[in-house]
Amino acid sequence: MEGDCLSCMKYLMFLFNFFIFLGGACLLGVGIWVIVDPTGFREIVAANPLLFTGAYIMLAMGAMLFLLGFLGCCGAIRENKCLLLS
Repeated sequence: MEGDCLSCMKYLMFLFNFFIFLGGACLLGVGIWVIVDPTGFREIVAANPLLFTGAYIMLAMGAMLFLLGFLGCCGAIRENKCLLLS
């Protein structure tokens, strides 16, 4: 019974970290898209140039979540405490 519970927790931890990984990938993709192709956002950015800084913040947060999600997925599957704590 104890082994089943630990196995379930392992896969649940992997699943939640995978969702964080996907969310980070989406934020990273949107941030890169806004920075590389700002033509669709010119009207919005022209009204407030501070919003362009938000794209860099979105890029940084996406990269951080992408890395954390990846390390969490690897740590959960390998049951590596060091990766999970990072």
